Amino acid sequence: MTGYRRNFIAGGSFFFTVNLADRRLRLLTENADALRTAFRETRQHYPFVIDAVVVLPDHLHTVWTLPEGDADFATRWRLIKTSFSRKLAFGEPISSSRAGKGERGIWQRRYWEHTIRDETDFARHIDYVHINPVKHRLVKRVRDWPYSSFHRMVRDGVYPEDWAGDVSSLDGDYGERR
Repeated sequence: MTGYRRNFIAGGSFFFTVNLADRRLRLLTENADALRTAFRETRQHYPFVIDAVVVLPDHLHTVWTLPEGDADFATRWRLIKTSFSRKLAFGEPISSSRAGKGERGIWQRRYWEHTIRDETDFARHIDYVHINPVKHRLVKRVRDWPYSSFHRMVRDGVYPEDWAGDVSSLDGDYGERR
């Protein structure tokens, strides 16, 4: 069995990628309100700052900062995934392994986590979050994707509304595994 190691830094900032089990589905954008509710419910009991987030049809990227003295992002993800899953109708294929553990088949069990090292790393990951819908060719302009904290950051003066311009093609792998 693979030994997964997480970097638990109390009060740290982290970048996450969380995927649906079946990447062909569009559950996250089709059920955006249920996902917002899952985040809100979790934050009521386990506070954290959502520095940036983008929700795509089959996965999401986010940067969080945890409260001082708190490193428990794993519980937060478990609660978000569970809350969201409970809001959806049953019917997805479930492996015998998941069924034996009473799990649904909505989310991949694992998620990608990266500990933010410094201000430059923080800014790079925030930009990555916001450019993602363009990278996946869902829109041509960042501002055209509705499921993103980009709009809040424009209101707060962090980004200009035309940040990244009108991008017709992007080259590169942008840090994702193939």
